[in-house]
Amino acid sequence: MTAPRRRRGGTLAALALLLAASGALRSGDIVGAALARAGEDAVAPPEPLACPAPPEALAAALSAREARLSTRESALAERMAALALAETAVASRLAELAAAEAALSATLARADGAAAADLDRLTAVYSAMKSKEAAALFAAMAPDFAAGFLGRMQPEAAAGILAGMEPQAAYAVSAILAGRNALAPTE
Repeated sequence: MTAPRRRRGGTLAALALLLAASGALRSGDIVGAALARAGEDAVAPPEPLACPAPPEALAAALSAREARLSTRESALAERMAALALAETAVASRLAELAAAEAALSATLARADGAAAADLDRLTAVYSAMKSKEAAALFAAMAPDFAAGFLGRMQPEAAAGILAGMEPQAAYAVSAILAGRNALAPTE
């Protein structure tokens, strides 16, 4: 007769079940203790731990540092106030300079316009004169000055005046007229 075979899987399963139950009981015990402690904490909070007093040298060093920082902070605040004041003064001066520049530009424009109007009027007077009389007047002028007026005149009037001048004076004025734009850029 043969002996009946035993099943081994049942023993292992039972052993695993017992180990799992033991672990659950232990974790339940830990959870229960934690919950009990949490309830105690909610009822009466623990006393805070008292900090030991700092050593005297550390307290003195911290006080000295705080005093230096306070002094530095007040100096910085004064400097910032001075910078703000200076910035305001600079902005005010810039506004004054801009207004003065605008006034100066307007004055220069009026002066330039008046000078141009005077030159135009004087050129018209010289153009209206008889060529012989204008030639005598232009001969007495400096060549640069005479060339400026002749350059503004109509070619016919300028030709009559140049024809009435002495040849050397007429040549000097003509040379100035011909060379006054020689140095101007072409491009």
